[in-house]
Amino acid sequence: MSHLPFRKDRSIRIVEIIFLSLAATLFYSVASFAQSKTIIDEWASVQAPKAPELKPVKIDDPKSTAYLVLDIVKQTCNNERRPRCVASVPKIQAFLTQARTKGVSVIYSYTTSSTPADIFPEVAPIAGEPLVRAPADKFVGTDLEKILRDKGIKTVIVIGTAAHGAVISTGSQAAFRGFKVIIPVDGMSSEDTYFEQYTAYHLTNAPGVAQQVTLTKFDMIQF
Repeated sequence: MSHLPFRKDRSIRIVEIIFLSLAATLFYSVASFAQSKTIIDEWASVQAPKAPELKPVKIDDPKSTAYLVLDIVKQTCNNERRPRCVASVPKIQAFLTQARTKGVSVIYSYTTSSTPADIFPEVAPIAGEPLVRAPADKFVGTDLEKILRDKGIKTVIVIGTAAHGAVISTGSQAAFRGFKVIIPVDGMSSEDTYFEQYTAYHLTNAPGVAQQVTLTKFDMIQF
C-alpha cells in the first residue's frame, strides 16, 4: 500500500503529459493550416483599407521641380482601352500650362510601341522639352535620371497612364532615388479603378516609397 500514492502521482503525471502533447499537436496543426493559406485563398475576404489622405502641396521652388507626363499617347490613352485617361487630359493640359508659366521643367515619356507624334496634341511637348522612350519604369534604359540631375530637380510631379504601370513604377523609382514625388490622383488613370486604387495605396504605404510620396489633386497644388 505504501506504493499507491506514488502510482497515483505517476498516473496523474502521465495524463498531464498526454494532455500537453495533444494540445501541442493541435496548436501546431492549427498554425500549420493557417500558414498554408495564401492571399489567393483569402482573396474574397480581404477588405479594402481606408483611402489614403489627399494633401495640399506648396511648390516653393518651381525651378527644382519637374512635371513628368507619362505615356499620354493614342495607343494607351483612348476611349476603347482607357476612357479614364481621355477624361483626365483636360486637367493634365491645364496644369501643364500653369507649370510652364511658373518655370517647372516638363519631361515626357512615350511607350515602346509609339512615337512622339502619338502624344495627344493638347499635351504635346514644345521645343526643348525632353522625351524618353521606355516600358513602365521610365528610368530603365533611358537618361531620365541624368536629365533630372542636370536640371537640379528635387521634386517630380508624376502623372500618366497606366497608373499601375508608368505611374507606380516611375514614381517608386523616383522615390528610391531620393526625389520627392507628388502624385495628383486625377492625373493618373487605368482601365480598371482597382488598378488606380492599389497604385494609390502602394505609393503611400510601400517601404522606401511612402516617405517620399505625397498624394494630392491638381487643384490642391499651389505655387
